[in-house]
Amino acid sequence: MDRRGLAVTAATFVIWGVVPLYWHLLKAVPALQIMAHRVVWSALLVVGWLLLRDGWGWLRRLAAQPRVLPALAVSSVLIAVNWGLYIWAVNAGHVVETSLGYFINPLVNVVLGVLVLHERLRRLQWIAIGCAAAGVAWLTVSAGSPPWIALGLAASFGLYGLVRKLVSVDPVAGLGLESLYLFLPSLAYVLWAESGHGGGFTGDWSLRTDLLLVFGGVVTAVPLIGFAYGVRRIPLSVVGLLQYIAPTLQLLLGVWFFHEPFDAARALGFGAIWLGLAIYAGEGLWRSRRRVPAAE
Repeated sequence: MDRRGLAVTAATFVIWGVVPLYWHLLKAVPALQIMAHRVVWSALLVVGWLLLRDGWGWLRRLAAQPRVLPALAVSSVLIAVNWGLYIWAVNAGHVVETSLGYFINPLVNVVLGVLVLHERLRRLQWIAIGCAAAGVAWLTVSAGSPPWIALGLAASFGLYGLVRKLVSVDPVAGLGLESLYLFLPSLAYVLWAESGHGGGFTGDWSLRTDLLLVFGGVVTAVPLIGFAYGVRRIPLSVVGLLQYIAPTLQLLLGVWFFHEPFDAARALGFGAIWLGLAIYAGEGLWRSRRRVPAAE
């Protein structure tokens, strides 16, 4: 086990878990403007870092693969939808439901693997999917409507991961190209907002708010780079377990810091989903440990 890779990956998920606190500081800014600033500043950071590391070589290598360019255009739209929905949900008081989305996400990945990649599930994996589906169904019945925010987050991030899996490019270089795709539309929206359509970056907002918007690029890019660094150095089974750090912290923040409701009906739905995740993670860990002695 690479200890540095383990530490970086765990720290990445901790950052993602507590990041609702950061976006909450920008509650006075419209969600779409936060999203646009997030894209602009993270694009400058990621592309600048790639240029310092490799010049324009990273972009030439991507351009040499014709399938990559349209695929990353699609993934850039998916990640933009995910980011925008997440920021809106946090500042609209739905932190608990955002945590549900990222609890569901690993099981959505499994379903996409079956439907798109024609992967076969083992019996315990089907049971895990069934538990999660029962949990979502219960939450729908008890609330009177499906948990659209959670499902939207899980679906957009699951589809994003699927596209990135299919194109198989360097994670940071792929993020750089996605950032370039989103940069001009986001910059155009920021400039339009600043020209008298509700923006306050150059005047009405405080210096603190301006700095928080700029530093949002760092909050976006650094964990993604850290994840790309760590995931190459530790087993994917360990990554699969560490990823539950983020939604767990988000859930705790939603209940204890933002004081969002978490009654018995909601706890029952979450419990069914957690049971599915426990079965899925336990089965994967058991099989990975069985493969090690066999390989030896």
